[in-house]
Amino acid sequence: MTCRAPARSDGPQTEAGSARQFSLSAAAFSLSDGEPRFRRVPNPMTPSPSSARPERSSYRWIVCGLLLFATTFNYLDRQVISYLKEYFCTPVAQGGFGWSNTDFANLTSFFTAFYAGMTIVSGWVIDKIGTKLGLALCLIVWSVFGIANAFVGRLVAMHILVRSAFGIGEGGNFPASIKTVAEWFPKRERALATGIFNSGTNVGAMIASLFVPWCMIHYGYAKGWKMAFILTGALGFVWLIFWYWLYDTPAKQQRLSKEEFDYIHSDSEVVEDITQDRAKIPWRKLFGYRQTWAFFMGKFMTDGVWWFYLFWLPDYLKKQFGMTPEQVRLPTFLVYGVAIIGSIYGGSIPMTFIKKGMPIYRARMLAMLLIAFFPLTVLSTQYFGNVSRFGSMAAVLAVATICVAAAAHQAWSANLFTTVSDMFPKKAVGTVTGIGAMAGGIGGVLVQKLAGGLTDAFSATPQTAYLMMFMVCATSYLIAWAIIKTLVPRHQPITNL
Repeated sequence: MTCRAPARSDGPQTEAGSARQFSLSAAAFSLSDGEPRFRRVPNPMTPSPSSARPERSSYRWIVCGLLLFATTFNYLDRQVISYLKEYFCTPVAQGGFGWSNTDFANLTSFFTAFYAGMTIVSGWVIDKIGTKLGLALCLIVWSVFGIANAFVGRLVAMHILVRSAFGIGEGGNFPASIKTVAEWFPKRERALATGIFNSGTNVGAMIASLFVPWCMIHYGYAKGWKMAFILTGALGFVWLIFWYWLYDTPAKQQRLSKEEFDYIHSDSEVVEDITQDRAKIPWRKLFGYRQTWAFFMGKFMTDGVWWFYLFWLPDYLKKQFGMTPEQVRLPTFLVYGVAIIGSIYGGSIPMTFIKKGMPIYRARMLAMLLIAFFPLTVLSTQYFGNVSRFGSMAAVLAVATICVAAAAHQAWSANLFTTVSDMFPKKAVGTVTGIGAMAGGIGGVLVQKLAGGLTDAFSATPQTAYLMMFMVCATSYLIAWAIIKTLVPRHQPITNL
């Protein structure tokens, strides 16, 4: 059930008028298990914080920091494989695994497929069991199987099997994180919070670009690839300690001030019946909304681009410019470092428009349209990457164009994720995010297979293969924006779930 609070007046109130500004005590309405039945979105004039909570706090940003580190470890573990491609594809006679480009593409595709398939399941499960337990379970699964990758030898099939299980665990990170942001931040701050935690995708990739080659050099190739999997996988268990120590939902978090609790819920004046949150929302019902399909297509069209940058950038640098694993470290580090700026700044762009009086959805879509033009820079990557034309500056110029596109992707992603909490109630955010992540994974599989097929087909002229891939990467965002705008031309929040 829901109860709507009467509209507030900005003028002075009489005692009788104040009495009509009713509120519901969460303690007065309880379920049999002792949890509050109603989640009240308090009147901002509500006095005095709880004695168990400090008067003021910005605790929501600590929660955002926890999500940032979770996402960092998520992508650090995921990115290890891309820096092992050269070793895995080295002939057996030279000490490698003897894989082909297609073998490597199959490995990343199976991981992406299982990741995609589990995101929709993970989102539904997290909506049912909550973010605290849900994200912890996902991290345990991906960390365990990340470590297990070190013990499967050189067989492609065994790596595919373990990496697929690894993808099952990784699939829960974003549904849990987006749902956490929806629970902990008002709408005006959600894109910024999403941009901050989403920058962990770049931080993790940056660390991997330095750490994995170091492992290969320090431990030697035969042992280094194993240590890269083991050490990165073990880090997740350190995060788990802080997650259970510092995290809880706003209604249960004793470190949260009453003032901040009110601010978090300031977008709505609805008192929600928590028992409704527990009602099962069928996936087929969510697929009946245009809003779901808008997010689905936005992820399907653009997520594969990021997968391509993650898994194939080292290979591009090697084949285009003849870089060694040691030389690849700096440019990849720079690409992911610049992308952090895009993630955080991109999340703040709608806030600029909102402060000028623009409605939230219109501000979000305008920001995404502007961002969608920047990936077009990679149409010029192969022109600037021509060594015969630009000499030693070719690699610098080519990497610069990719930096712009990677930053634009992260800015786009921060805003795209936030459209879910703009349009759906909190109880459905995890499930819808999982549906979108599944779509992104499907797009990622197609891009991985395309990259593998093209690089094998044009093995004599890999520059041609990568030119085709950059054309796909450049145009995907404008096409995605047009589809989203067509499906949801104006803000239409879902209120009947």
